[in-house]
Amino acid sequence: MTRPAVATGASALPPAYETVVHMLVDAAARAPDAEALVCEDRRLCYRDYLACVAGFARELEGLGARGGRVALILGNAIESAIATFAVHAAGAQLVPLNPIYTARELGAILEDAAPSVVLYDAANKAVIASLVRALKIPAALALGPGARLLDGWRAAAVALPALPRPDALATLQYTGGTTGRAKGVELSHRAIAINVAQREGLLPTLPDRERLLCAMPLFHVYAVSMALHLSAYCRGALVILPRYRPDLVLKTLVDEAITIFPGSPTIFTGVMAVEGFAATDFSRLRLCYSGSAALPEETLRRWQAATGCPVHEGYGQTEAGPVLSFNPVGHPVKPGSVGIPVPATELQIVDPGDGTRVLAIGEQGEIRARGPQIMTGYRNLPKETAETLRDGWLYTGDIGELDRDGWLFIRERKKDMAIVGGYNVYPREVDEVLYLHPDVQEAAAIGVPDAYRGEVIKAFVVARPGTTLDGASLLAHCARNLAKYKVPTTIEVVAGIPKTTVGKIDKKELRAMAAKQSEGRS
Repeated sequence: MTRPAVATGASALPPAYETVVHMLVDAAARAPDAEALVCEDRRLCYRDYLACVAGFARELEGLGARGGRVALILGNAIESAIATFAVHAAGAQLVPLNPIYTARELGAILEDAAPSVVLYDAANKAVIASLVRALKIPAALALGPGARLLDGWRAAAVALPALPRPDALATLQYTGGTTGRAKGVELSHRAIAINVAQREGLLPTLPDRERLLCAMPLFHVYAVSMALHLSAYCRGALVILPRYRPDLVLKTLVDEAITIFPGSPTIFTGVMAVEGFAATDFSRLRLCYSGSAALPEETLRRWQAATGCPVHEGYGQTEAGPVLSFNPVGHPVKPGSVGIPVPATELQIVDPGDGTRVLAIGEQGEIRARGPQIMTGYRNLPKETAETLRDGWLYTGDIGELDRDGWLFIRERKKDMAIVGGYNVYPREVDEVLYLHPDVQEAAAIGVPDAYRGEVIKAFVVARPGTTLDGASLLAHCARNLAKYKVPTTIEVVAGIPKTTVGKIDKKELRAMAAKQSEGRS
């Protein structure tokens, strides 16, 4: 008899807090003097961490944040960590956004989110001030070096506001869409807090002993889950790098005696290329995690051979709180697999067409999931919510299969999406920006393989009759309208773009063309 492709998290669910704010309060009570946050020459213990969160939460309350949304447009700094918890503690919904987004990208999201307060880096003042005026946002505060430092609250004896309710909305995390419009994922406090405990079920930490390195951007759901929240759960020290630089990552791993290192394929590849990597002492390093993009087996093999520390690869998405599965501690890492479901989670492989027929072990189909960490829906998008959440299941849009042991393998993406250095990029958005150029008649962007970043964007364009296009001017146009990682690495001006039999741009054929071009250069 053929077994259905169904996997259920078998591990017991560790203790889960009501909210992550409750989690931080508990950490400060149990380990008040333990080091909590490190960023360059600034260090905070858990007592001071909570004091700063409480003080800033009260300030946000005074600005009318409670019951509304607060946009966080900050780079990596102690302010990012404090503000994230403070927004939750103030009874507001956190809206973390990429600080390198252009005014066009930020404007569309801020208009949809309608925040009552915007927190931003001083370096972005001109862009943010213009948007705040245009969208009539009530309040905006510049934070971080060169502006207001939130660790000034450490000396203030301010009580926390009333702690948030588990069923209240906690985070509005924007993720791209195949339509080109960013979708706001609504996550409750309960979903986020339970997902922290679910991760702990497969990747147990050592309470009061861990030191974590965060080299990833703290506006990203992966960094928040696998670094910011994880460190507070185990009462460990979170060492934040203001920006990713491979040589600085390697130095910090040693200097700060890091025990847990969450990363991505791009980060691991970059660090291994640093001079002196092979001679580095990795004896304190205990666990490495990889997420946000597929980890090449060769990268996994090289890293483990050099450091003696395996990389536990996992899978998830913003809509799933975000973690769905991981290669668990205590089992050999299975190369190519993203592991088994976290506790209290069920994964199924279903027919991509009807979405209900469960396929057999070894068959490839769409991954659907259900569990307490799943989103409540997309903000202001009832149709998209109904398509993604059906009968209690989250339809991920990813194609995968389960082996006989219940381990999940991701095979491809159902959605038209590329993952560039760990960031989701939706080619449709790039297409739309290219169409904004007055001399572009047709445009089509695709993701193509890249040895360092996993994938990069390549675009094909057709010039309007009587005009002349060149790649350099088009790249400059894209750079003015897109975050750097979304900008195509190459733009090819062509006479025509292939179409399907019904007249649609044939991106499958474009990928085949790009693959042939790559083969011709190799």
